[in-house]
Amino acid sequence: MSADPWPEGVARHALDSVDSTNAVAARLAASLSGPAWIVAAEQTAGRGRRGRPWSSRRGNFYGTHLLHPTEPPEVVALRSFVAALALRDACVALTGLPEAFSLKWPNDVLLNGGKLAGILLESLGQGGRVQHLAIGIGVNLIAAPDPAEVEPGAVRPVSLLAETGVRVAPETFLEALAPAYARREESFTRLGFGPTREAWLAHAARLGEQIRARTGRELREGMFETVDAHGALVLKTGSGRVAIPAAEVFF
Repeated sequence: MSADPWPEGVARHALDSVDSTNAVAARLAASLSGPAWIVAAEQTAGRGRRGRPWSSRRGNFYGTHLLHPTEPPEVVALRSFVAALALRDACVALTGLPEAFSLKWPNDVLLNGGKLAGILLESLGQGGRVQHLAIGIGVNLIAAPDPAEVEPGAVRPVSLLAETGVRVAPETFLEALAPAYARREESFTRLGFGPTREAWLAHAARLGEQIRARTGRELREGMFETVDAHGALVLKTGSGRVAIPAAEVFF
């Protein structure tokens, strides 16, 4: 378990059953002056990317980190990479298995090649400014969704317990994740995206390999070359290099 203390100035709200921690964060955002973690034992309306339902059994981790960022929206969005690195840091600290965890663009953490965790960023603001950012995180600590619940072709879901034999309680996971995120956030705000990008690429799944990226109805295939300075996926295709800012990736 992480020996690092809880980050100074960060609030913690531990709840039992909620609709979703991101929804709670949105309701609390105006009343909180600083960063906060909102965690719940159960979600009744958890959701993933593109509005898909997120299976939310008790014993897994469901949390949202609420921030009040000051950067432009395109910079705020890069915190998906910050969160992914922090998640991997926490997983490695709790299991001692650094080689087992990798990062899938744009916002998943893989364990032994299967999907362990997902990240969902949602922002609130007006006039082109982000006032509140909710970084929603779900981790399959003890149970993974049935493969029938995920989209055909998607990475198989796995749990930490089944893959490693390590049983971690949600509150223990938060104690490792919060300091890990604080460290990664400090680097991001002080040094910019460059070091975060390099650290993310060091753990990227399928870097240098052929992958498929779906944007709407278009499916592109090519070699995963890198992530650029704006966080876009760069594919080397038969017609040249292509930078893709948003897509779903399939292996």
